[in-house]
Amino acid sequence: MSFTPTLCRPGCAACCVVVSISETIPGLGGPKPAGVRCPHLTPENLCELFGLPERPKVCSSYGATRELCGERNEEAWQRHTEWERLTTPD
Repeated sequence: MSFTPTLCRPGCAACCVVVSISETIPGLGGPKPAGVRCPHLTPENLCELFGLPERPKVCSSYGATRELCGERNEEAWQRHTEWERLTTPD
């Protein structure tokens, strides 16, 4: 299966809410736990740090792919939730 990069769907935000981020997130003072909304998401689920140097590298380098994000926002949330569950240590 190929991992073809796609453009991120504005307003989806599955990766900004569902997954844990081990890198320190500005405004959180540490890593972001899974299920916690990033403090930099606007009410429209857009990143207010997009394109700024303060944006964490993990976020800037995240590659939205059809494998990860599916065809619809609902698929992205389901897939991210399942992969977070599968990769979380017991």
